[in-house]
Amino acid sequence: MDERSANARAVIAQLLGEGSLQEWLVAQRWFASKSHAVRSAELIDAAVLEGEPALAVALVQVEFASRDHQIYQVPLGLSTGPMAPEASLGRIDDRDVVDAMLDTALARALLERLEAESRIQTARGLYSFLRVEGGAPLGSDRAPRLLAVEQSNTSVVFGEEIMLKVFRRLEPGINPELEMLRFLTAHGFDRVAELYAWYEYEGQRLAATLGVAQRYVTDAVGGWEFALAEIASNPNGLLERLAELGSVTGHLHTTLASDSGDPAFAPEQPSAEWVELLTATIDEEIERIFLALPSDDRLAPIAGRGPEVRDRLAMRRRVGLSGRLIRTHGDYHLAQTLHSPAGWFVIDFEGEPVRPLSERRRKRSALRDVAGMMRSFAYLAEAAARAHSARRTAGFEAAARGAFLDAYVESIDPMLLPAGRSAIDSLLSIFELERAMYELQYELDHRPDWVPIPVAGVSALLEAP
Repeated sequence: MDERSANARAVIAQLLGEGSLQEWLVAQRWFASKSHAVRSAELIDAAVLEGEPALAVALVQVEFASRDHQIYQVPLGLSTGPMAPEASLGRIDDRDVVDAMLDTALARALLERLEAESRIQTARGLYSFLRVEGGAPLGSDRAPRLLAVEQSNTSVVFGEEIMLKVFRRLEPGINPELEMLRFLTAHGFDRVAELYAWYEYEGQRLAATLGVAQRYVTDAVGGWEFALAEIASNPNGLLERLAELGSVTGHLHTTLASDSGDPAFAPEQPSAEWVELLTATIDEEIERIFLALPSDDRLAPIAGRGPEVRDRLAMRRRVGLSGRLIRTHGDYHLAQTLHSPAGWFVIDFEGEPVRPLSERRRKRSALRDVAGMMRSFAYLAEAAARAHSARRTAGFEAAARGAFLDAYVESIDPMLLPAGRSAIDSLLSIFELERAMYELQYELDHRPDWVPIPVAGVSALLEAP
């Protein structure tokens, strides 16, 4: 280890010893376990990037009082300009030690390592900065800007053309965002922000994806924001746009199932065991949630009807034996899309952050993604009714579902779905029930005013033929 690296490790170790880094970590928006008591924070490894400004990519393991632990990536550097006091973790030679992603010059230095395809060997592991073969130059001289606050990652846009996304909480294995973007880019699916580069770590304690660089979609707005504005001003036009999104989604799933030679993506025939496990898992969740339902007038339409919901679930379970299991988006709803003059784009392929990485990479029915989007339409209709008027959005959810689903079924490879619209609807209802139960628990815990939306979803299942 050279003197520069040793000094950087000493600085990070000092911050840990003083508790500065630990306290700062817990306060960050992307720290996943704020309600858990932190017992300690330990430096796993740190790579010092060559050149100026000084920058180190640290991997820190946080241990909780429960003895569970999580690993976080913390790029650290010496500030290159004035910073807000809360951005500083400490001071060295009259300069602040800061999160490198909050200092644009330090963020550019990270992109430069990707441009140079650097490899940094430490005493404990290897940091590799890699580019997609044949990809365009990254142009690390582009002006950077930090994107708005994100929930679990940090992203910087360079010249409105390239976005560098840094994963904060790390899990062993390839991140689905990298895996999916790399596959879709290689297979020519043009409704994603294609992958340009990535960086990763392989060491004694961890092998994980650290971040990705991809195209930044210009002149785009979030799918949720776009739909919420359009439903008020141009609902018929929005239905046409949602049909286009259905078509994009069908092509997405067809592309994800297009390579039978890739074990990670080759479609599989669902087994009877898969169907039994699926329904048993949802059945257990239904029982758990219904047993814990509080006394609340908003829950009246479903209160005491847990056995009825479970019976409906059991009636539908055999339909899953047709179709195929494929890699899916995993957390699909309007907020995971962008709308631009060029049409719809699908983003954020990490999957549901509360699920383990191995589960997020699991093959599933494509209809699970569709169910997420169907539930998103329910939330859209309710949000619009609250913001505008119920009269203007009456019937919109049913129309949106029909427009999206008709275009989706027309666009996807039919071998991936159960045979016939009735079977499709039955399997889709299972996944919608799963999603609605998740929503019900979430809204009870975090947004009680929104409880009627998942209640209506569960009620609709009970009222369906």
